Amino acid sequence: MQKPIAVWLFICCFLVFAMVVVGGVTRLTDSGLSIVEWQPIVGTLPPVSDSDWEELLEKYRATPQYQQVNKGMSLDEFKGIFWWEYFHRLLGRAIGLVFFVPFVYFLIRKQIDRPLGWKLTGIFVLGGLQGLMGWYMVMSGLVDDVRVSQYRLTAHLGLAFIIFAALFWVATGLLSARTSENSGQADNHAPRNLRRFSTALTFLIFIMVLSGGLVAGIRAGLAYNTFPLMNGHFIPPEIFLLEPWYRNFFENMATVQFDHRLIAWLLAILIPVFWFKAMRYQLSSSARLACHFLLVMLVIQISLGIATLLQAVPIPLAAAHQGGAVLLFTAALWVNRVLR
Repeated sequence: MQKPIAVWLFICCFLVFAMVVVGGVTRLTDSGLSIVEWQPIVGTLPPVSDSDWEELLEKYRATPQYQQVNKGMSLDEFKGIFWWEYFHRLLGRAIGLVFFVPFVYFLIRKQIDRPLGWKLTGIFVLGGLQGLMGWYMVMSGLVDDVRVSQYRLTAHLGLAFIIFAALFWVATGLLSARTSENSGQADNHAPRNLRRFSTALTFLIFIMVLSGGLVAGIRAGLAYNTFPLMNGHFIPPEIFLLEPWYRNFFENMATVQFDHRLIAWLLAILIPVFWFKAMRYQLSSSARLACHFLLVMLVIQISLGIATLLQAVPIPLAAAHQGGAVLLFTAALWVNRVLR
């Protein structure tokens, strides 16, 4: 009876995927600071009257973003950014409900044993922390700055990927256990070194995601819009302009974008090497399919990244690139699961 639980968790995975994409659009449209209060319950209801809208706009007028960037914004223009942030928060609440209600149902039906129960409880706690992290991120843009902190944005993004990974890993674990029970044996011939390789690739993809959060946070994608060189240089001369030196890795556009490119180059080399090594072994059909999917997603994601950069970060391409990061991460997780 674990298949329904796995399906439920995959639905949660899809919602988290949608949340990441919508969050990317919210950031790209500068909509994240349009709602200046965190009201988990009351905030579920949208504004309906003219007085509601005027009250929200008046609160937004007190923010640094309005005063320094959007001064004089009309009510219709405000609605354009408000709805993206509202939908982003509403989707977060929906994920909480879609997770919590079936969780309680399966517990009452005694379909969740203790080990699985603890794993799911941990995921629920992470979801709550994600909500707090989201508001903590927004607060950084309501005080002195017109944008949220790149550190908090990266932490928010990273935690979303961790939650997605936990959901996907538990769901695929339930299905793989069911398959093994039905077949009576594990269909797997992957050597330990290949499994270690796939684990390392997954961590490297996650690091690339975090570096992408820094790129987004300081708008580094709007600089050096050339490829493969960065304005004629492989290593831009501005890479260590800031003092002390370690600030460059988090606050210097040249360094942050260079690091993101460097990780992409590493993956462009390592994933094909992994694929060639994997094809040499007698793997199950699902394992081979997962390896193929990983290679295909690498090509798609790098292509999206280059196109996004060359076009100076248009919203549709940038959102697709963020969604592609989730799918590439998913491919790596799938490879790890089927090789075990």
